[in-house]
Parts: sequence; C-alpha cells; structure tokens
Amino acid sequence: MSEKLIKFEGFKVKVSPENKRGDIILSRPPLNVIEYSQRIKMAEAMKNLDNDTDVRVIVLRAEGENFSSGGNIEGFMKETPETLTMLAQNVMTPEKLRKPVIAAIQGYCFGVGLEFSLACDFRIVTRNSQLSLPEMKIGMIPGSGGSVRLARMIGLSRVKDMIMRGKRISGEEAFKWGLASEVVESLELEEATSKLVKELCSVSPLAQRAIKTVLNTSQDAPLHVAIELEGETYGRLRSSNDFKEGVSSFVEKRKPVYKGN
Repeated sequence: MSEKLIKFEGFKVKVSPENKRGDIILSRPPLNVIEYSQRIKMAEAMKNLDNDTDVRVIVLRAEGENFSSGGNIEGFMKETPETLTMLAQNVMTPEKLRKPVIAAIQGYCFGVGLEFSLACDFRIVTRNSQLSLPEMKIGMIPGSGGSVRLARMIGLSRVKDMIMRGKRISGEEAFKWGLASEVVESLELEEATSKLVKELCSVSPLAQRAIKTVLNTSQDAPLHVAIELEGETYGRLRSSNDFKEGVSSFVEKRKPVYKGN
C-alpha cells in the first residue's frame, strides 16, 4: 500500500503502511511554533492514527532544525482562563493512546513542545537538543502537565532547578537524567527512530497495549493496587492467541506472527 500524506495548519500526518508507522510532523519551521487550535487538531489526528489498522507505532517529529520553540504566546493571550485550564487535555493524548508513541526531538524543544513529548512513551533526542519549560521567564508556569510529568521522571530537586530558573538542559543531560531513552547525533535521528519503530512492531500489540495501560495507570495507584493490576492483566494475557503464538514460536525457533488477540 502507498503512503498517505494529509496537511493541516502547522502540521502534517503521514501514514506508511509498509512500515506500520504513522507520523505527526510539526511543519512550521524554523521554530515550529504550536498554535492553540493546532493542539486540538493534533490530538484528533493522534486518535485517528490510534484507530488506523495500518499503523502500529506513532511518531511525533518535526521539520527543520528544531522540534518546537513552544506555543504562540500572543495567541494564548486571546483565550479565556476557563479555556486555558483545559490545555492539558490535548497534550495528554499520547499517553491515552493504546499504541506506543515516540517523540523524535532535535534542536529546541520548549514549552508545549516539551509537554507533548513528555506525554509520549519514548523520547529520542539529539546531542544538539535543548529542552526547557521556560514559562517562568514570562511570569507563568507550565499549564499542560509538564511540571508534574517531569518531576515524576527526573525528581523534584532537578525539576525545581529546571523550571524555577527557566533553565535549558542539553540532550546529553536529558538522557543522563532519564528524560530521554536515547541520545544520538542529529543525522542519526531518523535512523534511530526507524529502528525503534521496527523493534516495537516486532512484539505482540496486545501485550504492548496491556503493559502501557498497566504502567501509566500504576503511576497514580498505591503499590499493592498496581501489583494487583499487573497480576490481573498477566492472567488475562495467558489465554490470548498472541501468548500462544509467542510460546510456539519460541519452541519452534522461528519469528512470531502476532495478530493482536
């Protein structure tokens, strides 16, 4: 099947059935500023990819040298306080999806650009990447879940140092702190992303969806509740066709063919 490309204001959606990959591509270079209305449409596009049977993995990336410098500040000033309190709903879309989502980050990754990537399952950064939640510089705080997600990933002390100073960190620092799963050279970003997509496509989509749900849900649950959820999910998967196929392929020393049921 041939690739599909749909253009929206500020971003594109590309579906590659051959690679089982769907891309959300920020396309307002050089800074890829994200408009308020764009956030809503991006969330809708991600949900559509989650329901697309040709897609196994979703990638959030950008054209040009920078991922995103953040949102359009002047545009946000036109919105009502009631509207702005709902900002996080759009940005949390990647973590709500059943399929894995990768953020491929180069150059600037600031504000809502970073907040979108924090809601993804994987973040690959380049050595020239700069990541920041700089809202403090304009008398504001992150409003789309950035501070909370970041604190859970890198710890309270580091996130205070980063956000309360409006500080930028490098791609290397992001990797060392556990914010990024991989750091590569700029020219290797697409290769690293494609490799990860291929790896994610090689495992059971059913088990993949299940562990994403368990991990995301357990973040807000007491330890004993999280362990119980993991156990119940494990028990249900034992009767799945994908598990039977995984065991059979292991015994027969062949590649598994998973169907997601």
